[in-house]
Amino acid sequence: MTATSVAPLPAPAGARALVERWHQAECWVAVVAFAFIAIVLLIDVIGRELLAPLLRMMDFKVGALGIQGSQKLSVYALVIGSYAGVGIATATGSHLVPRVAYSWVPTAWNDNMNRLADLIAAVFLAGVAWVALEFVQSSMKAGLLVPILNWKVWPIQLAIPIGFLSAAGRYLCFAIWPALRPLPPEFQE
Repeated sequence: MTATSVAPLPAPAGARALVERWHQAECWVAVVAFAFIAIVLLIDVIGRELLAPLLRMMDFKVGALGIQGSQKLSVYALVIGSYAGVGIATATGSHLVPRVAYSWVPTAWNDNMNRLADLIAAVFLAGVAWVALEFVQSSMKAGLLVPILNWKVWPIQLAIPIGFLSAAGRYLCFAIWPALRPLPPEFQE
């Protein structure tokens, strides 16, 4: 250990278990959201393009057999799955990281600089989450509804600040316990 570095705190087992469960929950949210998209669109297309024409050929009088609002449902499930992906990318270290200024400080400072960068990222993402929450609140106050479905839009939009807050929380954990930080992509294999 050099004079410029601080010994990193080991991550408590409880903190490691928490971030692992947190990651699993986000993965399940994303899997369910994307599976929902696939199932809804598949049923919609089969109903409209296969079942309806087949029944019409057999002289049944049928209207549209697709799922009303399936495209809207899919877009909103995409929003939920995508913003769960923000936390997933942070947890796995698979997000894009610009390599700007990496060589501006001595290598001996890397640990401290990584912790500082994690803290700055946490603060920045918390700010983004705050702005996103303001956006959600404005939708709530305006009473915006999802077209076709007539659902309130704000519960779906909550995925946006939650996704950014999740990433902010993770970066804060990385700053406190660097041992929780995932390996950079070049070292993960």
